[in-house]
Amino acid sequence: MTILCATHFSDAAQRAATAAAELARKMDEPLFLVHVLPGDLARAFGQSLRDTATSALMDEVKRLEKLGARVSHQLLTGEPAEELARFGQEKGAGLVVTAGPTSASPFLGVGGTVDRLATALPVPLLVVREAEPFEAWVKGTRPLKVMLGVDRSLPFEAARDWLQGLRRYGPVEVVAGRIYWPHEEYQRMGLAQPPSFQDVTPELKRALEQEVRSLVSPLEAMGQAPARLRLEPGVGRIADHLVALAADEQVDLLVVGTHQRRALGKLWSVSHHALRLAKMSVASVPVEVSARGSAAPIPALGSVLVATDFSDAANRAIPYAFSLLPNGGTVYVVTVADNPRQAIEQERDLRQRLHQLLPRDADSQGRKVQVEVLSGQDVATALLKAAERLSADVICVGTHGRGGLKKTLMGSVAKEVMARADRPVLVVRPPEG
Repeated sequence: MTILCATHFSDAAQRAATAAAELARKMDEPLFLVHVLPGDLARAFGQSLRDTATSALMDEVKRLEKLGARVSHQLLTGEPAEELARFGQEKGAGLVVTAGPTSASPFLGVGGTVDRLATALPVPLLVVREAEPFEAWVKGTRPLKVMLGVDRSLPFEAARDWLQGLRRYGPVEVVAGRIYWPHEEYQRMGLAQPPSFQDVTPELKRALEQEVRSLVSPLEAMGQAPARLRLEPGVGRIADHLVALAADEQVDLLVVGTHQRRALGKLWSVSHHALRLAKMSVASVPVEVSARGSAAPIPALGSVLVATDFSDAANRAIPYAFSLLPNGGTVYVVTVADNPRQAIEQERDLRQRLHQLLPRDADSQGRKVQVEVLSGQDVATALLKAAERLSADVICVGTHGRGGLKKTLMGSVAKEVMARADRPVLVVRPPEG
């Protein structure tokens, strides 16, 4: 994996190049130092400008080689973002490093080279503000302190997986930052909302913490310390709150995923505004970086939600749910009562019936079991909200295998759960005959 560093020879660019060289040495990867001459300037000043730029590149290469990096240089001509993206792809770059826009940049760099790079590169973009934290990390004098912006999305998974790769090279202290709007989360998780839309109940806080811990749990591989959680409510642009949270934590690096949105899509883009506004270094990781195919890690399931309406077809799904957790975890066994008052009156009876359906070895191999009676006339919505609130990795339902989907919980509802769920759904069908 080649590291590419873009420079324009300013003090900020030198700091970025220093960080790039330290990373290249730490990862034992080659470094390309690249300067791009705008086409109009190259045409106006000709060979004299090329010679000056080449000389400056050579001087910078010599400085970086003293840090122990293997450095090559390249002078390009054209539109900087386009040329850097093209050259990076040609050289198989896995990371592009550059300096951030300065406070003197118009609109803090909107439409500038960094902004355009963030939407053009198929690889992570590291915008360096200070090189010292990377130097200290490479020398082993202290861990790199990183905040990871967390939500339930593909860009987040890409950012998390990239950060997990970074942890292979040395100790990285991770703070998982989650900004949320309470009103929206109460609705998503099916929790009762307090009178004030900004109040955060203990139930909501526990559910969000459980969700975030589940999302960042892959970072604990290889004996690394678990991430510390920071969850903060916020109204308005998420990036503003996330950048403020990262500043409060005094992190060295803020890592965010990106859809690489363009035009008006940038208005609410967390990565776009984080790159502009953050005072610390920022890594923007595009969704394309997500591991796929043979490179994708095997997920470790930690929880399964299985639903039943007490029919034979539904009950068949319960043992299958337990089979998904051979190494321990939590199985949530739930049923839905369509009348909230009825659910309260009959909850004890329904819980007892659920317990009677559990396999005899349900709690073996370190598994935990939790039974719940949900309420709601829209059964599919009740199940999906419970899966969100409980951070279930998989939803498991049974269905009738005869002539289409029967209109019960295990019929049309199972079909709707499959269509709307944002996590895997295991559908258990009975054998023919």
